[in-house]
Amino acid sequence: MKQRVISAIVALIIVIPIIILGSYSYYIGVGILSIIGYYEMLSVRQKEKKIDFNVRFLTLVCYLFIVLSSWNEKSFNIDYRLFILDLLVCYLPLIVFKTKEYDAEDALVLFAVTIFLGMSFNYLIVIRNLNVLYLVYVMLATFMSDTFAHFFGTKIGKHKLAPQISPNKTVEGMIGGVAFGTFISGMFFITFINSAANTFLVFTISCALSIVAEFGDLVFSSIKRKYGVKDYGNIMPGHGGVLDRLDSLFFALLAFAFLVSFF
Repeated sequence: MKQRVISAIVALIIVIPIIILGSYSYYIGVGILSIIGYYEMLSVRQKEKKIDFNVRFLTLVCYLFIVLSSWNEKSFNIDYRLFILDLLVCYLPLIVFKTKEYDAEDALVLFAVTIFLGMSFNYLIVIRNLNVLYLVYVMLATFMSDTFAHFFGTKIGKHKLAPQISPNKTVEGMIGGVAFGTFISGMFFITFINSAANTFLVFTISCALSIVAEFGDLVFSSIKRKYGVKDYGNIMPGHGGVLDRLDSLFFALLAFAFLVSFF
């Protein structure tokens, strides 16, 4: 526990100033995290089968184009040409390299990883560009949900939520997490972002973000379960890797981008 607390404090000391400052320091920070996240996911995949280095490098380049394509933008629209380029880079090597180290399943995995993580980190930049308070809002919906889900799950949890994926998660924990994540993030939005906003709509969106974040964590846990690993990495002692900390946030970011597109 002591190690987890120290790691969290150190991370906050580094991350909070970068988020506040924004601009190039933030873009560089997100870029570095995205590279680490990319290699964490591929490292998990390569527990089962190695992927050709040349293909990994080429897809990394395309991936970074997706991540940083909106570095100075305030729009969720990613240039479709980047997706086409990524698809070609993932699938053409099936013909060019003709190696057992790279097959159709590898191509599908790489394409899914680069698109999902690429869009997630891209939106981490776009939402900060729109308004730093929007980013704080999404983070509150995510991390408060995670925190209180753990608290209630530990204290009163009895019914397993998804025992085959994450044995420690409970229905009671999820309900408590979503309730507090919704309340705290909703109150933050009304207090600091827009006091004139429709209260019902704000809390409905906050609830949706908290729920999606909870299930996002389960999705990443199922991947770890498939490949038999405890954590994606060890960059934060006691917490795991970048993906272990940001997994639920990714889904909340994508849900936020989806929901605000209707307003």
